[in-house]
Amino acid sequence: MSKSLEADVKKICKACGNDRTRMMDIVRSVQEQCGCVSGEAMDLIAREVSCHRVEVESVVSFYAFLSTRPKGKVVIRLCDDVIDEMKGSDQVAAALKTELGIDFGETTADGAITLEHTPCIGMCDQAPAAMVNDEVVTYLSGDAARSMVRSLREHMDPKKLVGRFGDGNNGHDLVRSMVHNNIRQSGEVVLAPLAEGAALKNALAMSPAEVIRDVKTARLRGRGGAGFPTGMKWEFTRNAPGTQRYVLCNADEGEPGTFKDRVILTERPDVLIEGMTIAGYAIGSDTGVLYLRAEYAYLRSFLEQALHDRRNKGLLGKDICGKKGFNFDIRIQMGAGAYICGEETSLISSVEGLRGDPKNRPPFPAQKGLHQCPTTVNNVETFCCVSRILEKGPGWFAQMGSKGSPGTKVLSISGDCHRPGVYEVPFGIKLSDVLKLCGAEDAAAVQVGGPSGTMVSPAEFGRTICYDDLATGGSVMVFGPKRNLLKVVRKFLEFFIEESCGYCTPCRVGNVLLLERLNRILDGRGEPSDLPYLERLGQTIKTAARCGLGQTSPNPVLTTLKSFRSAYESLVKEAPDGLQPSFDIGAALGDAKTITGRESVHF
Repeated sequence: MSKSLEADVKKICKACGNDRTRMMDIVRSVQEQCGCVSGEAMDLIAREVSCHRVEVESVVSFYAFLSTRPKGKVVIRLCDDVIDEMKGSDQVAAALKTELGIDFGETTADGAITLEHTPCIGMCDQAPAAMVNDEVVTYLSGDAARSMVRSLREHMDPKKLVGRFGDGNNGHDLVRSMVHNNIRQSGEVVLAPLAEGAALKNALAMSPAEVIRDVKTARLRGRGGAGFPTGMKWEFTRNAPGTQRYVLCNADEGEPGTFKDRVILTERPDVLIEGMTIAGYAIGSDTGVLYLRAEYAYLRSFLEQALHDRRNKGLLGKDICGKKGFNFDIRIQMGAGAYICGEETSLISSVEGLRGDPKNRPPFPAQKGLHQCPTTVNNVETFCCVSRILEKGPGWFAQMGSKGSPGTKVLSISGDCHRPGVYEVPFGIKLSDVLKLCGAEDAAAVQVGGPSGTMVSPAEFGRTICYDDLATGGSVMVFGPKRNLLKVVRKFLEFFIEESCGYCTPCRVGNVLLLERLNRILDGRGEPSDLPYLERLGQTIKTAARCGLGQTSPNPVLTTLKSFRSAYESLVKEAPDGLQPSFDIGAALGDAKTITGRESVHF
C-alpha cells in the first residue's frame, strides 16, 4: 500500500471529520486528488470512517463521475442528449475520436485524456457542449473540437480553453466561464433583483407560524413539476416530532432540456439563499444543505463566496439579523453525476453519504428525512419565490398567474427555435404564445416537462402552462417538421434506462422492454398489436415503479401514442403469414463473412 495514498486519504477523511455521512465529499476529494477511488483507497476510507468496504464501493460504483480505475488527467465529457444531437454533437464526437485516436470510454495511450459521453449538462441553449474536467465548453463544432484537443495537448489546462467569458456573473473572478445566461425574458418574481435582506427581515418580524401562513396564503406550489403546496410541506415539517430539522435545496436539475436553475444560481444566488434562510426560520431548522449537481461545479466557488458574504453581513450564521436564538447556516453538497438524485428521497440518500437510491414512502421527508429527521426539500426556483413573497406580500404574488397556479414560471427553452434560452412567464400562458416568444412558430411537436413530461401536438398548442394542464419543472424542447419523433422517444428511453437506479423491476426491466419493442417498430418489424402492448406495458411501469423516475419514464411512449399515433401506425404492418422476422441471419453472419472472405453457402 502506497504511503502517499494512505497519507492523502487520512488527510481527506480528517478534513471531513472522519464522518461516515460525508462519504460523498470524501470520495469526490480522493477522486480529484488521486485520479480515481481505487480498491486500496476504499479500504483506507472504510477504516478511517469506521464502516464496511462495501459501503464505500457501493457509493463509488453508483455515481457516473466517480471511478475505481485511473482516468486521464483531463476527462472530456461530451453531452449526448437529444438537443445536442440535433445541433451536431455527432460531428463533434467524430472529430474528437479522430483527433484523439480513441473511442468513447477510452483513454489515450499516454494516459493524458479520457473521452466519455454524458447526459444533459444543462447547456441545451448553447449546444453542442462538453465538460472538460469541470470547465464547460459551449457551441462546439467539429473544427472547434479538434482545436480544443490540440490546445489541451499543449498545456493540459482546461481553464485555458476559456477564451471569452459569458454575460453577467459568468465573467465573475470566481466563475470565469464561457457559459451564456441567455435570459430572454425576466419576470417580477425569480429573475428580478432583490434588496438584500429585505425579505428575511420581514420574515423575522413575524412568528414562524405567520411566515408559513403567508406562504400558504400566496398558494405557492413547488416549482419542480409536481406542484405540492410549499406552505403545507413546511407546516408538516415544523409539526413533525423531533428537535433537529433540515432545509434541503434541490439544485440537481438533470432533466434533459432544463437549465433555468443554472441561470438562477449564477445571477440570483442571494434570492435563493434568502429563501432557504426563511425556510429555516419557518420550520425551526439551523442547518441547510444546497445540493449542487456535479455539472455545475464551475459555480461552486462563486456560491461559497455568496454564503461567506452573507455570514459577514449577519444574514447567515448565529443570531441572524440580530434575532437572538435564530441560528442557520448552509453548506454545499456536491453531487457526482446521477439523474435519480433529483428525486427528493434519492437526494437525501446522497447527502447521507449513500448510493442515490430512492427511499420508501411513507414516511415522507417531512416526517423522517435527512438522518431520520423532519426535512423540507424544495428546488431553487421555489426558494426564490419564497423570498419574493416575504418581500412583497402573499397578495402581490397570488394575483399573478392563473387561478390554480399563482406566480410565474421560469422556462428553459431549446431545440428548433430561433431564440433558445430562459424565459420567466406568468402561469396560465398558452403554449402557442411561448412558441411565439422563442421563435418556433413552425414547431411540429413540443416536449413540455422534459422526457418525463408530455409531447404536445400542434392541435394542442392552445393548452396552458400551469399545474392543471401542462405542468413542467421548466423544460420546453421544440421539434421541427423534419424531426423523427420516434427517434426522439428512443433517445428519451435510453436516457431513463441509463439513469435508473435499478432497484425495482418495473423500471429496470420494463423500460428495456419498451425500448426493444420501439426499436422493432423503427426497424420496420412492428405489428399493429405492438401499440396496445406498449400502452399496457407503459401503464404497468407507471403503476408499479417505486419512485418518480419509473412512474414517469414511460411518458415519452404513452404521450406520443396519444398525440402522434399515426407516426407509429405508419411503421407497423400485419405479416402475411402471421409471423414477423425477429432475427436477421445475414447480419449475424456479417463478421464471419468478413473473416473468411466469402459468402455463406447456406444463407
